[in-house]
Amino acid sequence: MKIVIASKSSEETLRIGRIIGETASPGEVIALVGELGTGKTCLTQGIARGLAVPEAYPITSPTFTLINEYPGQLALYHFDIYRLEGVKDLEDMGYEDYFYGGGVTVIEWAERILPLLPAGTLFVYLAYRGENDRELILTGNNELIGKINNLCKEGGC
Repeated sequence: MKIVIASKSSEETLRIGRIIGETASPGEVIALVGELGTGKTCLTQGIARGLAVPEAYPITSPTFTLINEYPGQLALYHFDIYRLEGVKDLEDMGYEDYFYGGGVTVIEWAERILPLLPAGTLFVYLAYRGENDRELILTGNNELIGKINNLCKEGGC
């Protein structure tokens, strides 16, 4: 299954992220793929709010720390793989504890670690469609996509 969602602003991208977070289950892995500035961190901010991460926690890209952890209804593990040299670097970090734990894992630049991503990963491809317009293509996890699609049909996206 695949759905395509248009976003005309960062507020819409946040709302789409919130829907993803609200529908995510423990152990969910969400792989974000897109160029710089396409909204990966903005989408993650929405996912965090959908997981009930308190507003007191600013959601920022962990470019230099590689991972940020946030408490919420489910824990959010936010990876930024941009600076990793390859799969081996992530293996040395003990990624399995996050990917197969009870929280939700969001990975920016996930295309750099494709062999490590578990079956059932939700892929979100983000692309420019204009100055503020973005296109989000969701593939991979049919169950989660179905839930997201239903909420979008109800006017959420």
